[in-house]
Amino acid sequence: MRSGSRSIATAILFTLLVYTASAAAQATVPFVKKHLYSAEANPWTDISAAVKKAKAEKKRVILDFGGDWCPDCQVLDIYMHQSPNAELIEKHFVVVHIDIGRMDHNVAVADKYKVPIKKGVPALAVLDGDGKLLYSQQNKEFENMSGMKSSDVTAFLNRWKA
Repeated sequence: MRSGSRSIATAILFTLLVYTASAAAQATVPFVKKHLYSAEANPWTDISAAVKKAKAEKKRVILDFGGDWCPDCQVLDIYMHQSPNAELIEKHFVVVHIDIGRMDHNVAVADKYKVPIKKGVPALAVLDGDGKLLYSQQNKEFENMSGMKSSDVTAFLNRWKA
């Protein structure tokens, strides 16, 4: 092997070793996926209880349609628990997580609240304290949460708070 070829081969090998070590190091820091959406939950009962609570506390209801398998749903949850979003939610909203399975579970609930889950999740709807629909996501606004910022959620919450 010529010295030039040997140098290139050495550089490639070094790059592969660094990349492999970096990937191994990242693998030791696991992403903890939260269980947010229960397939066993009854969304009709949950929504009814949330509306009752929202009315009593002068809040609004956020319906969060998604699945535990959905990375963007997990990111939305992370953003919802960051400041100032956590405080906004605590003060102004009751959140109901609704499992959509693989876009085939609780479809009637999504239809009732005009949320086209087939366009992607997470998908949100906002209700007032009487259960009246104020907002339903139509254009995949939150589907790419990993490309959004926590401040995007803040803007949404501020727009729809009671």
